[in-house]
Amino acid sequence: MKKKVLIIDDEEAFTEIAKLTLESGDRYEVCVENNPLTAVQTARNFMPDIIILDVVMPDMDGGEVRNQLMATPVLKNIPIIFLTAIVQEKDVAKNHGVIGGSFFLAKPASANVLIDAIEKHTRS
Repeated sequence: MKKKVLIIDDEEAFTEIAKLTLESGDRYEVCVENNPLTAVQTARNFMPDIIILDVVMPDMDGGEVRNQLMATPVLKNIPIIFLTAIVQEKDVAKNHGVIGGSFFLAKPASANVLIDAIEKHTRS
């Protein structure tokens, strides 16, 4: 069974490439949301196994989106990985991928880094 991945990021070019890359291996079903204001509803409709969430977005930042996701009972236990250009890979590595109690990946993240993070955080 494919793992369901929701990518919430305002950069349409990035989400399109990430979706194509992740779905090419036949292990993931990917849903993309480019508007943070509708991200919670998209998550409710899709019910992902994991959420990849950008931090810096217009209208609502990733922290606010995360708070709304966590406040939604059916979504609160879904793992979230922040993906952002505001941290560097060395900072992420130094903190074992955790910053402020949340999982982080530095942008740009290669397909292998994304896949490793998805697999690590969706193990049953």
